[in-house]
Amino acid sequence: MPGKNSEFVFLNIPYDHQFERLCLAYVCGIASFGLVPRTTLEIPGDRRLNRIIDLIRICPFSIHDLSRVQLDKNKPRTPRFNMPFELGLAIAREKLVDPKHTWYVFEAVNRRAEKSLSDIAGTDVYVHGGTIQGVLRQLSNAFIRHERQPPLAQMMAVYRYVRSELPGILKASGAKSVFDGARTFRDVYVAANLKIKGRA
Repeated sequence: MPGKNSEFVFLNIPYDHQFERLCLAYVCGIASFGLVPRTTLEIPGDRRLNRIIDLIRICPFSIHDLSRVQLDKNKPRTPRFNMPFELGLAIAREKLVDPKHTWYVFEAVNRRAEKSLSDIAGTDVYVHGGTIQGVLRQLSNAFIRHERQPPLAQMMAVYRYVRSELPGILKASGAKSVFDGARTFRDVYVAANLKIKGRA
C-alpha cells in the first residue's frame, strides 16, 4: 500500500458481507484524513500472527471495531475473538514498547464493549450505530487532533463515489467482495484517493 509509515492506520474489522458497507466507510474516512488504511487482507500465507504484529508495529494508529462479539451461525457456535485479540496486541505495544501508538475502539452498540471487554473500562468507545454516517462521524471524533479535518459531507461524497465504483473494482480483480485479497482492498483505497484529490 502506498504512503509513509507515519500515515498508516491498522484497521481491525470483521471480514463479512454484512460489514462491507462499513468497511468502505472506514477506508473512505481514513483516506479523507490523508491517512492510509492497512489490514490483514494484505497478509498472505502462514505465520499470520507474526505478520499481524509486524503490521501493528509499523502503524502509529490502530482502529479496532468490536461489532462482532455475538455468536456466529455456524456450528460450533462461537464468538469471534480476532478483533479483541488484535486490540490486545495494539494495547500491549502502546504500554510496553511504543507509547506513541494510538489505538481507538469502535462499536455498533452503546456500552456493549465495556460489558464484553470490561478491562477497557474508562476508554472512550466510538459508537457508530452500524451506519455509514456513524462511522464517518466517529472517525472525525477520533482524529479530532489530526491536521486535516474533512467535513462529513466530503467524506460522504467519497464514500458514495467508491460505492458506485465497487462493481467495476470487483470485476477488474475477479473478486466477489472487498475482502477478497490485497488487490481489491488497495483498489478501493486508490478510488477513494482519486475522489479526494479531485481526479475522479
